[in-house]
Amino acid sequence: MKRKKKEMLFYTVTVISCLTALCIVVAAALLVYDRLNRREAVQVSAELPEITYSEEEVDLMLAEAVANAEDAARLEVSDSILSEIRIGLENGQTVVDTLRPLYPEHIVVVSNGQFHFVPIRDDLKHHDLLQENLLVLETGELQYVENGTVISHKGIDVSRYQGDIDWNRVAQSGVEYAFIRVGVRGYGEEGKILLDEKFEDNVQGATAAGIKVGVYFFSQAVNEEEAQEEAQVVLDAIAGYNVTYPIVYDVEKTGAANGRMNQISVEERTRVARVFIDKIREAGYTPMIYSNMEMWSVLIDMASFEDVEKWFAYYGTDLYFPYEYAVWQYSDTGHVDGIGGEVDMNISFKEW
Repeated sequence: MKRKKKEMLFYTVTVISCLTALCIVVAAALLVYDRLNRREAVQVSAELPEITYSEEEVDLMLAEAVANAEDAARLEVSDSILSEIRIGLENGQTVVDTLRPLYPEHIVVVSNGQFHFVPIRDDLKHHDLLQENLLVLETGELQYVENGTVISHKGIDVSRYQGDIDWNRVAQSGVEYAFIRVGVRGYGEEGKILLDEKFEDNVQGATAAGIKVGVYFFSQAVNEEEAQEEAQVVLDAIAGYNVTYPIVYDVEKTGAANGRMNQISVEERTRVARVFIDKIREAGYTPMIYSNMEMWSVLIDMASFEDVEKWFAYYGTDLYFPYEYAVWQYSDTGHVDGIGGEVDMNISFKEW
């Protein structure tokens, strides 16, 4: 199976790269699409191993494809596939975006310079959202409708970077809930915890305006003791406030060279997140994990959090990610009346 996948990726990448330079290479890659259409469907089990390719391997496959393009150009190609790929590339489609439709039984994601083809697991909970029910408004906001009724809920998440917020105007703009940052753990060996200087102003202002409040903490914990500490910081900060929405463990891979959590294993990252989640739940709150496609697919064991609400970060308008999530952060460049600059935009598919 792995060998066949490598062969298919070989020709696929050929199409993607050489359409912009050599028409003859396109003809070589399109042969594989023709072969793909003739292949019998293969059932993907949860045990099928993930397939990865380094940037060097992809470059080598491109070079080999160009070298063999003359022979491939003599073979029959499909005009419809050629047109489809050309249009996608002309519209700025990325390599990953082009690969994804060709691997419907996998999640295709790039992590640490590698293309990962992660089998979609049927034993995990999937969402039942339909692409045709997702509306993109003129403002760029998303809504999800069923039978003509909007069933999604408009939300934002904020921190000190949004400055002073007029929460009454935010409420009048239709925002129903806000996730407010409690604090962060810094990078480097020390990993000092810092409270968000706008947390109290934001939680008080949002609550007074009638906006439902959840909170989040940006973690850089590398062991169970630090995760316990972070959870306790959050619980102490929200004491006395009416926090009805989830308390969120924000786990992200950072671009910083000294990002602490970047250095730990999948197993360690999963265990640390679980400690935070369990402590929040024991305190009587609803726990949630915030992550993007790379983290969920490659860097944490998603199966360990089937009992936890999920907040998914993905800046697009397609429902590519198959698994269940309650909140979708779809933009980090949104605009809401009452906030001077850009703000993260969310829709949720349930209320708390």
